[in-house]
Amino acid sequence: MSKKKKLILEAARTLFNENGYHDVTIRMIALKMNMSSGNLNYHYKKREDIFEALYFEMVAEFDQRIHVLPNTEVSIEQLRNDVESSMKRMLDYTFFWTDLYNLLSISDRVRDHFQEVYKKRISGCFLLFQKLKQKNLMRDASFEKEYNFLAERMINYGNTWLYSSRLYSNKLDTHNIDYYVNAYLSILFPFLTSQGKSEFQNLLPELFG
Repeated sequence: MSKKKKLILEAARTLFNENGYHDVTIRMIALKMNMSSGNLNYHYKKREDIFEALYFEMVAEFDQRIHVLPNTEVSIEQLRNDVESSMKRMLDYTFFWTDLYNLLSISDRVRDHFQEVYKKRISGCFLLFQKLKQKNLMRDASFEKEYNFLAERMINYGNTWLYSSRLYSNKLDTHNIDYYVNAYLSILFPFLTSQGKSEFQNLLPELFG
């Protein structure tokens, strides 16, 4: 990707985050870049092309994390670090996660990828559960679908925490997302073994007074 295209994406992402995707025009992006709309169209024909490029730029890191999970050594601390990293990455693309439902209808490529990744994320959750159980950090399921429901809850929270946070505050940034990271991890707590809960408490003693 050329340097100019990267700068256009950076400018567009800033504007989308500030104003929302639907309220930003190609002309506004061009003005921020101090270039003509025609010059910008040379690099990206439509606003939707910019949206697609930003989406796949964003998910490249998420896709890579899923890819390397089979060879990743898991622990509660490693899991927390991954969750925190993912949430900070999502903050850089706030416009997408706060308007997820509507934006998925813009591009077939984006919607198809998002739906395909959903399946990989479910598989990734089950691989994570398996690894945690192998290290005696997570208990066996109590009934057949228990961990299916757990995977669903984790993925749904991961998709919607940023939208939910903006319902109540506009001050969220990379320095104060600990609450949401810990809330995500707490979904797992009831499913941990005594050893897992001990590791959890040692990592996050502030949650236990």
